[in-house]
Amino acid sequence: QVQLVESGGGSVQSGGSLRLSCTASGYRYGSACMAWFRQAPGKEREVVATVDRDGATTYAESVKGRFAISLDKGKNLLLLQMNSLKPEDTAMYYCAAQWMGHYEGGQYCIIEDEYHYWGQGTQVTVSS
Repeated sequence: QVQLVESGGGSVQSGGSLRLSCTASGYRYGSACMAWFRQAPGKEREVVATVDRDGATTYAESVKGRFAISLDKGKNLLLLQMNSLKPEDTAMYYCAAQWMGHYEGGQYCIIEDEYHYWGQGTQVTVSS
């Protein structure tokens, strides 16, 4: 059974940085799409950053140049480095992974319905 666990959230001031981590038991990193999503109060969940099986990454326009997603296969970690944080980045952040047998190409990694496994979320709060 696959379980994802996020960590690294917290409260920072505008302009600060945080690094989120996601560990997964029962999952082979680099075998399918993995991603970070976020959901702010009163808003729908949105994709923040994705990484496909070949290591190609995508980012939401709102975080380009500030966030970086990466995989540490040796440590089984999915990371999200978040710099120059803004109050509008405040949200619950979720790690997500696609079922290993479902991968059909990196172009699907931005689609929320492609993800079968989700973490419980970690809160990020940015104050102005």
